[in-house]
Amino acid sequence: MTVIRLLALLLTVELFVSLAIADEGWPQFRGPGGQGDASHATPPLNWDLEQQLSWSADVPGKGYSSPIVQGNRVWVTTAVEFEPTEEQKQKTLETSRLEPKDFGRRQVAGRLSLRVLCFDYSTGKRIYESEVAEVESPEAIHVGNSYASPTPVVAGDRLYAHFGVNGTACLDAATGDVLWKRSIPVFYSVGPGSSPVVYENLVILVCDGIDQQFVIAIDRHTGKTVWKTHRPPKRADDGQLQKAYSTPLVINHAGRDQLVVPSAQWVVSYEPLTGEELWRVDHGDGFSTIPRPVYGNGLVYICSGYAQSKLLAIRVDGKGDVTNSHVVWTADRQISKNPSPLLAGELLFVISDNGICTCFDALTGKTHWQQRIGGNYSASPVLANGHVFLLSHEGTITAIPVSPEREELITSHAPDELKASPAILNSSVILRSGPKLYRIN
Repeated sequence: MTVIRLLALLLTVELFVSLAIADEGWPQFRGPGGQGDASHATPPLNWDLEQQLSWSADVPGKGYSSPIVQGNRVWVTTAVEFEPTEEQKQKTLETSRLEPKDFGRRQVAGRLSLRVLCFDYSTGKRIYESEVAEVESPEAIHVGNSYASPTPVVAGDRLYAHFGVNGTACLDAATGDVLWKRSIPVFYSVGPGSSPVVYENLVILVCDGIDQQFVIAIDRHTGKTVWKTHRPPKRADDGQLQKAYSTPLVINHAGRDQLVVPSAQWVVSYEPLTGEELWRVDHGDGFSTIPRPVYGNGLVYICSGYAQSKLLAIRVDGKGDVTNSHVVWTADRQISKNPSPLLAGELLFVISDNGICTCFDALTGKTHWQQRIGGNYSASPVLANGHVFLLSHEGTITAIPVSPEREELITSHAPDELKASPAILNSSVILRSGPKLYRIN
């Protein structure tokens, strides 16, 4: 085969891969592969809502879940809250397991209406609004959280929405009809965070509360438990230091699938069909772990959570406790506690919660550059059109060129806070900003 024919073949393969990724839509938190990778998409670099807006739609209530897309449908979850009575406030305080001084960082609702909304991708017209659950006197949550923070996942003709202890439901994606729902009792203390993952016939949920910690897989057609695996023992006795909210990542290494799930103190890999533990790494004393892992170069990259967050690069070919043998490198300066890292080949990008972006060499951990972007961050970055996009609470969108060199930034602005990660398909962005949903072209 000539060099020209080989290059033509490679370009053809790349084109088919690009089209396949585009056809997958944006079915879950952080997109088709769960890692925020839309590298084949070509959205505008400046997300100007006056110049680039295709449509906007109102979203009632409040939620920090990300939009998902399949075909010509867009879905988000939301929680419509009703004011509590003084009696409800007092009862919630009594059941919160917190001292009154600590309860000041909690928000209380008298009643919740938990909903899934579906919109037309082309026009933004609302197709349906389906109530999944109505909850009287729900548990208090952290002031920085929402009752609808986990991102739903769509698989074929079914959509799965998770609201923590307030309910998990399967909906007919076309009609919004609730096909089954159940509640898994776990006391999260600050509200729900981890998003569901679909793997073959399973919906997998992380339930790392302050009272118990486990990963559970339920049959996605019936909602019945298939397996449940408890987390490794913790050094910390305080349940507040045992909780976590990370979303699992399914990876494939050497032809074998693994389910990688960070938690307080540990990151653990499981066999996804059975819940059998494959390997584990003790990452230290991190807790309330939120960022989703990313995988590439034979390494999985995790952020350890609150306390002093660390970034670890771990080989995934181990068995048992591989803390002393499989951690390739670590970093502990300006590591995010909420946003997930983003991998672009051999470059790894991390945005700290207080707005400092670091570009690492993904193989060695060397810092290529570090720069203060400004603002505060919860949304996870996405990769598209040769740039990393960062979304701040203050509504600023920053596009950073994918480069080991520090280059010029492009900034644009949304009219409200940005706490949800965006969905990117081809030349479009679906953006959730405050009480609205936008499509930008």
